[in-house]
Amino acid sequence: MYLFIATIAALSYSVGGIFMKLSEGYEKLVPTILVYLFFLGGASLQIWLLSRNPNLGVNGLIVSGLDALCTVLFGILLFKEGYTATKLVGIFLVVVGAIFLRSESA
Repeated sequence: MYLFIATIAALSYSVGGIFMKLSEGYEKLVPTILVYLFFLGGASLQIWLLSRNPNLGVNGLIVSGLDALCTVLFGILLFKEGYTATKLVGIFLVVVGAIFLRSESA
């Protein structure tokens, strides 16, 4: 359940990031409002996660690692962004590190 909620929180942050890009620097009202709503949703879920595991650093890194993975996938799929092998290895290491942190804190 913990990793499911962490994944939903990360997705919420990532979708907020999509709307941040679509807001064009706060020029478009609806995407700008959606940025804040999705970030608020992600933060709310992280508060719940902290009630289950009070280690702020571990919780933050887990959600950040998942957020990084989701954001990269959205960038590739929605915005046709390219990534070098080095960048993909770095992202992989962040996600694997987050998984190891979670397994040690459980």
